[in-house]
Amino acid sequence: MPPPTWLTSILAPCVLGAALLAGPLSKAREPPLAGWDLPAQAQVIDQRAFNALERVESQEAFDGSSLFYPPGTDASSLKARPYHVYHDDFYAVIGPEPTLTLIAATETDPLFHEAVVWYPPTDEVFFVQNAGARAAGTGLAKSAIIQKIDLAQADAAKHKANATGEVDVRVVPSQPQVINPNGGTNWRGQIVFAGEGQGADVPSALYAMNPVAPYNTTVLVNNFFGRQFSSLNDVAVHPSNGWIYFTDVDYGHLQDFRAKVNIRRQVYRWHPDTGVIQAVADYTLRPNGLTFSPDGKWLYVTDTGAAQGFTGVDWSAPASIYRLPVNDDGTLGPNELFTYVHVGVPDGVHCDTKGNVYSGVGDGLHVWNPAGTLIGKIYTGAVAANFQFAGKGRIVICCETELYYGTLAAEGAHITDL
Repeated sequence: MPPPTWLTSILAPCVLGAALLAGPLSKAREPPLAGWDLPAQAQVIDQRAFNALERVESQEAFDGSSLFYPPGTDASSLKARPYHVYHDDFYAVIGPEPTLTLIAATETDPLFHEAVVWYPPTDEVFFVQNAGARAAGTGLAKSAIIQKIDLAQADAAKHKANATGEVDVRVVPSQPQVINPNGGTNWRGQIVFAGEGQGADVPSALYAMNPVAPYNTTVLVNNFFGRQFSSLNDVAVHPSNGWIYFTDVDYGHLQDFRAKVNIRRQVYRWHPDTGVIQAVADYTLRPNGLTFSPDGKWLYVTDTGAAQGFTGVDWSAPASIYRLPVNDDGTLGPNELFTYVHVGVPDGVHCDTKGNVYSGVGDGLHVWNPAGTLIGKIYTGAVAANFQFAGKGRIVICCETELYYGTLAAEGAHITDL
């Protein structure tokens, strides 16, 4: 791709340091352009440095839950400069002065989980509490809550590493209440939430919520021809055909707040104007997050099959993102493996306007180019369940007990108003 204009406008010579390895094997180890300076919050990671390690730990000692520290790094050094460059393509993503700020934190309650949605008219970002974590105190006792922040407050603190206490986190009292919200997206001036349901008698459902007071809600879909869904997880609107696509998986049951539902784990689509609902994919073990490429030609679906709720993990099961072609009629073609992540499972997933794919995983956000090559990380050192762009150059990341605000050069793919 042509270099960003800001790269060519800096006149100072580029020196990446004696620690960098010479040679053509890794693009990220080469100076991107003469005259380029590495941003203060970025560091280059050379994959050649760990292709052949002196010692590779046993599977019992190091698995998909383990954080990997490339040679010469540790936990503190990786967090000190959280934008990790694995490939030159990442420079265009982060821009000349990326920042990452911790704007809210809790002790154990995972208040910052999923359904991250930016509402442009008020410049607020909504998100929800984790319904299935024991530390949340939810489950059968009570439903998870919806919350929001004002991005003007977050942006005022963007040059600080830690700005906790400076950004107000406010509860959103949906009416009637969205029960155990998980995924969310913009739709026709509203927010559509995927509610996971509760117990045996409160079915999983898609809700539409007015993003301004009194936050009134409407149930859009709560059954498949009379059968309950298991636990609706995430939702996305195709950028041109008007269909709403959503995933259904069994985490409500695996986390003890939903009765077992005997329906297949799969991807559905629903047309709000005709009411037509159909299953369109069942290729993955546990379909979770989903998003479309900016042109709508591909659907990306994360598979969190390795994570089995309160029953444990199976690191031989999928921790993967699959890509499915979207046909002209909105149906889906065969799936193909897009990427497999090395830490945790890929949960929330979104694209930027260039088609790069971002997903929350076990150590923050990973970013891949459209070919599936890891080009960089936004490193938090903790699980990032979900995130969302807030237009151009802003991103909000939910890490369960931590909430981050980042600034960078990338812009989120179009927010549909269909």
